[in-house]
Amino acid sequence: MTATRIDRGSTESTAIYSDGSDLVFERTFDAPREQVWKAFTDPDLIPRWWGPHGTTTTVVEMDVRPGGSWRYVSHAPDRDDVEFYGEYLEIDPPVGFKWTFLFDVEGVGPQGGPETFRFDDVDGKTKVTSIGHMGSIEALEGALASGMIAGALATWDRLAALLAEG
Repeated sequence: MTATRIDRGSTESTAIYSDGSDLVFERTFDAPREQVWKAFTDPDLIPRWWGPHGTTTTVVEMDVRPGGSWRYVSHAPDRDDVEFYGEYLEIDPPVGFKWTFLFDVEGVGPQGGPETFRFDDVDGKTKVTSIGHMGSIEALEGALASGMIAGALATWDRLAALLAEG
């Protein structure tokens, strides 16, 4: 733990903190690492868990290889569609991956940056660590102001439910 680590809304199931300009989420899922890897890399599974409750997600593109592009569109009845997109930078099945995670903010432009996912085997369960490399404290605070913590928690709750199905 470093002196710059700040809790950003941790819950009983998920640790959420910033460390400098990085935003970190950690959660242990009751599923083997290969199953968690598949949930993150199978375009047929993404729509079953990606996004907060009440949203649906369309996988437009998902080329899981270094240099491959990805694009998801999140739909909700109370807002315009939101596109999330980027490029896979590193792939290490089933240990983890790194991608660029971007979304457009009206009047501001693309937001986001590199994000690293690590999947650690912990006695048959999988600890998922997501590190969003925000680039600056200002970018981090802007992301937090967008409500991303609540959305991420709901998304990971949906992932836990999917993984419980087996």
